[in-house]
Amino acid sequence: LPLSDRVHSTTAPTRSLLLCPSVAMSTPAPSAAPPANSRDALAGREIIDAVNPPDLLEAHYAVNAAPSGSGPPLVRTRFPPEPNGYLHIGHAKSMNMNFRLAFEKIGVPEDRRRTVFRYDDTNPEAESTEYIASIRRDVAYMGWAPERTTYSSERFGQLYGLALDLIRQGKAYVCDMTKAQVEEQRALALRRAAARALGKDPDAEHPLEPALLPGPNRNTSVSRNLALFEKMRAGIYPEGTYTLRMKMDMESANPNMYDQVAYRIKYAPHPHAGDGWCVYPTYDFTHSLCDSLEHIDYSICTLEFETRREPYYWLLAALGMYRPKVYEMSRLNLTYTVLSKRRLLKLVEREFVRGWDDPRMPTISGLRRRGYTAEILNSFCMEVGASRAAGFIEMERLAGMAREKLAPTCRRAMACLEPIEVVVSNHKDLGGALVFEVQDVAADASRGAHTVEFTSTIYITAADFREDGANDKNYYGLSPGGSVGLKYFGGNLTCQKVEKTADGKTKLVCTADTSEGRKKPKSFVSWSPSTSVRCEVRSYGHLFLVQEPGDDWENELNPESETVNADALVDPSVLENGACDGRGEEGRWTSGAAFQFERAGYFVVDPDTDYDSKTKTGKIVFNRTVGLREDENKRNVAGASEDATVVAAREAEAKKLDERREGQRKQAEAKAARLKLSVEDLFRKAADYAGRFSAFDDATGVPTHGADGKGLSKSVLKKLAKERKKHEMELKKAAAAAKK
Repeated sequence: LPLSDRVHSTTAPTRSLLLCPSVAMSTPAPSAAPPANSRDALAGREIIDAVNPPDLLEAHYAVNAAPSGSGPPLVRTRFPPEPNGYLHIGHAKSMNMNFRLAFEKIGVPEDRRRTVFRYDDTNPEAESTEYIASIRRDVAYMGWAPERTTYSSERFGQLYGLALDLIRQGKAYVCDMTKAQVEEQRALALRRAAARALGKDPDAEHPLEPALLPGPNRNTSVSRNLALFEKMRAGIYPEGTYTLRMKMDMESANPNMYDQVAYRIKYAPHPHAGDGWCVYPTYDFTHSLCDSLEHIDYSICTLEFETRREPYYWLLAALGMYRPKVYEMSRLNLTYTVLSKRRLLKLVEREFVRGWDDPRMPTISGLRRRGYTAEILNSFCMEVGASRAAGFIEMERLAGMAREKLAPTCRRAMACLEPIEVVVSNHKDLGGALVFEVQDVAADASRGAHTVEFTSTIYITAADFREDGANDKNYYGLSPGGSVGLKYFGGNLTCQKVEKTADGKTKLVCTADTSEGRKKPKSFVSWSPSTSVRCEVRSYGHLFLVQEPGDDWENELNPESETVNADALVDPSVLENGACDGRGEEGRWTSGAAFQFERAGYFVVDPDTDYDSKTKTGKIVFNRTVGLREDENKRNVAGASEDATVVAAREAEAKKLDERREGQRKQAEAKAARLKLSVEDLFRKAADYAGRFSAFDDATGVPTHGADGKGLSKSVLKKLAKERKKHEMELKKAAAAAKK
């Protein structure tokens, strides 16, 4: 193909060309995604350094040539997670984009699609073999087949050589500035850039400070920097003493160009590469180089990386390397959860949840354990799509997708999560066979059926009985003297007597009525026979009480996000074909058998299950995936008003939310009031300190004596000094924001 027709222009572009015409015009494979006719479907912000010279394009297309030797070239993306935690649903969106949706957006035929699965493993202190293994399993579980699996760490030697090349060109230097000094240096550079943007003279507004900017290291010799870098590699220096920085552009308006760190010293063994290194490359140094070395066509990331385009391409241009296209999309944000790995790690470490695979977690492992299959997750990601529009996606959309996929396939079973024993006193008078056939899937007879026996003792769920139900005209469940219909039985159940067992549990004595003249019941309840299987059922609500957890997210956790029914009952049909047998460790990496418990929701067998159908021993555990569609915003399972405890719980939750919002409002008001006070007046006039002190230091305003006139201790004075410093920083931050 002539270079003029290929993906990368060799002159400064007026707009991006993404594929050669033959690829852009080819027919996309059938998909639920809308066809993409625009050649700019994955275009991003253009910069000059992104332009590839002709020789680099020749080499790139030689590597990505069609396997047959003719026709459109291969198009390559990559999925590069860092193994510092488990993958979450945001990564599922990224996988869907890199393995499928990106190709569909630009019309790439399936036989020309290639995706590299790369571990971006450059931070040994945060990474582990556990995370590496979990990521590999999750990618396989989601059904994606990468072209190959690579590790950034397997290129450490090559990356080190490229760092030496940068030094030899005078484009990298060894720096001994502390972290605080570097922050001050960058702050000065940013102030100068802001002045320049306002048309002012940066040298007049914020003059250079040679000790800070350019600093003592930036203009040092190549020989000096090569020698120091080799000593860093040899382990001569302690951690934190030296870094290798790229000599970028301290006059740029983009802070990401302020001489980013390329290498730092870390005396930590690497979980994949071993203990052969004590200097490690940073993400900003490694990312673009690995993209180039792997001949990636489209480097797709989330919008927070948009300002890193300049350093991404600066490094490749400095080393004369091939430059992939970069496209940024919005990250996935779901309501009632968090997708920050830092916060997810804290949830695990502080035992707010059982682990990374807790069914309340938004990790792929947690969602799998809850019953969200790869089909559900991938379909959800396709429905959400990929764009540059940021925002939150309602958790209900994910739940809706689960119902849509589970409804046509899940076997039905009757279950009682909180069982009440019911003795059918006239059972022997009913006569005939009391075994009924139940279709496994209501809308699909071809999926088979199972039987359920109406025994002399049955169980109903506690929500279907109220001792005071007769006094509530809106209640249609079972109550003393009242009747309900029984599913599949074809008759009524009438409560004759309520008894209490020795352990305080409710026991009902009822009669069954199958006569033709019986009164038509106002509601039907499900039931379980005496042959039912005892099991543990775990039901889940939102992990957080608020839709968008904020800075105070730990106090916004839902304390009732998990409900455990340890003595639930389910009809024995669930045991057929070993569906509830324990699966050992494998069960944590594959989906368990799913069921629809009638009028209760969709449930999945949990990996904690160790039941053995051969010996009929062991424990069965079910997790609730999602409620039934008709449960939402409707009356409860008995067709009655919602259970009083449910209403009370929701009202209590709403009250907590109102109290929290009111507290947050007051905190915001107090903070706004404090920002109007100088540091000298903070302790004298702020409402937080009213009446607490009687004397203050004239120069600093820090209190010296308490309200009782006694001098304050050294520890109290130290704490107050910190408060003053904090207030001073807040005032500076507010002033800078106002100026901006």
